[in-house]
Amino acid sequence: MTGNIFLVGLMGAGKTTVGKLIARHFSRPFVDSDHEIEKRTGVNIPLIFELEGEAGFRIRETAVIEELTRQNNIVLATGGGAILSQRNRDNLRNNGTVIYLRAKVEDLWQRTRHDKNRPLLQTSDPQAKMKELFVQRDPLYSEIADIIVDTGSQSVHALVHQIEERLKQLNPGASKTD
Repeated sequence: MTGNIFLVGLMGAGKTTVGKLIARHFSRPFVDSDHEIEKRTGVNIPLIFELEGEAGFRIRETAVIEELTRQNNIVLATGGGAILSQRNRDNLRNNGTVIYLRAKVEDLWQRTRHDKNRPLLQTSDPQAKMKELFVQRDPLYSEIADIIVDTGSQSVHALVHQIEERLKQLNPGASKTD
């Protein structure tokens, strides 16, 4: 298995958790674009949203994703809104295998409802906001995905195994030590 692996999907889809396990399986570095932005700025994402708004955050995100997608043989978990930028979609599509972790809105809501580090969900009706985000972003995730995996209620390890099998189908003859 050679090349980059990029995980996309809404917040709460499991991109970071799954990404770390895939990276370990294929002996690759794992990077989370949101964590990289926090590391570079020295502040958390909710504070960036507060100070610079979503537009300011998206500018930072695009710069980081452009840089990260130019690396080799990494596993990258992107922020949920990264695909809003055509430039990000192009960089992801052209520089690696894109895996869309798709989940039902109700499952995403259950996973994120107590997380205060989700600026877009700090509204009077966060569940409605999650549904709105899904309707807006699902077509964009699907557009660039090489692999779409429904996360459902399966365990993380079952999900990772399914992704590994799908990656092997895309790269016949590849092994985890390639």
